[in-house]
Amino acid sequence: MGLLEDWGVTIEELNEILASRPSLRGILVGFIAEYKLPRLWFSDPRIGGLERYDNHDRTRPGDFGFTYRGVPVTVQVKSLQTNSIRILGEGYAGTFQCDASDRRPVKLPNRQTVETTCLLVGGFDLLAVNLFGFGQEWRFAFVKNEDLPHTKSAKYTRKQRQYLLATSIKVTWPLQPPFRDEPFALLDEIVSAKLKRRN
Repeated sequence: MGLLEDWGVTIEELNEILASRPSLRGILVGFIAEYKLPRLWFSDPRIGGLERYDNHDRTRPGDFGFTYRGVPVTVQVKSLQTNSIRILGEGYAGTFQCDASDRRPVKLPNRQTVETTCLLVGGFDLLAVNLFGFGQEWRFAFVKNEDLPHTKSAKYTRKQRQYLLATSIKVTWPLQPPFRDEPFALLDEIVSAKLKRRN
């Protein structure tokens, strides 16, 4: 028996529940994106040791980890905010939240600690943004962590801002740099940079 049978819920009832609760839809789409992403992109033979991290494990940055060309890589997954999506001629524009689910103490490379929802510059390697809201297709925008904008919030000092990512970021379809529609060119750049730092 499946979960719907266990819960005593029909497909029609589930559709009704989801249609009437946008926040639940948003959560579910986020989890579906995390399910779809590895099947669409990370089942490639160049990817090894794919692991889905526990959402509550703060010791591991990102949502997924794997090796690419023998080098460890971490991936963070985010989704569009539904109410931000706009149709622009032949394309779309929208915003995604690029932050942690709650405030927590974060130790910065300069040894300061700040309470923040911001994610760290360099805290993961690759960001995958779920673009399902752009035309109801399962596609993703990929960008390196180092190419994401930093926060401009006045809550942080200038030095602190250099270590913290912006929490709200715009994206369009068709994609504009630094976003890419496939991850492998970016993974090559990430791995090459890591190997260079080792040598």
